[in-house]
Amino acid sequence: MASRFAFSLFLLGAVVTAETAMVQPRYSEGNQLIRPEGYREWVFVGSNLGMGYSEGKPAKEPTFHNIYIQPEAYRHYKATGKFLDKTMLVMEVVSSASQSSINRRGQFQDKSKGVEVALKDEEKFPEKWAYFNFIGSNGEPLAQAKPFAKDACWKCHNEHGAVDNVFV
Repeated sequence: MASRFAFSLFLLGAVVTAETAMVQPRYSEGNQLIRPEGYREWVFVGSNLGMGYSEGKPAKEPTFHNIYIQPEAYRHYKATGKFLDKTMLVMEVVSSASQSSINRRGQFQDKSKGVEVALKDEEKFPEKWAYFNFIGSNGEPLAQAKPFAKDACWKCHNEHGAVDNVFV
C-alpha cells in the first residue's frame, strides 16, 4: 500500500499540482535490494558516533551513523506510532575526522563509507523486517545486497527494538 498525497504550488500565478508516492524498495533477483537513491532528501531522524553492539574497547576511528526515513513513512509513524509496510530506514556510515584546517579537538563527519538499510516488507520477508549492507568487503559501494541472515540483525532488533523492530 503506497502512501499518496497531493500538493499544489502557486508559481507566478499558475497552479502546479503534483502527486507523489512513497519511495518503494526495488529488488533484483533473489530478493536482493537495490540501493536506495536520494535518501539524503528524506527525513533525518538521528545520528550517533561510534555505537556498537559488542563488548570491548571502542573503535580507534569511530564512525557516524546518520539515519534517514522516507517522508511519508515518517509522517505515518508520527501520526500512528506504527511503521508503514515498505518503510526503509537508511543508515549512512560516515568516517570521523579531527584536526583538519584550524580544528584542534572534537570530531566531525568526513567521508561516506556507504549505507545499510532496515526494510519492512511484509510480502517479501516472513519476519516483516530485513536488513541489508551495501558496503563491500573492500569498502566499495554495492549496487544491491542480499538480506542478512535472520540471526545477524533481525533477532537483536526483534528482542530490543522499542517499536516494531526499530530502536526509536
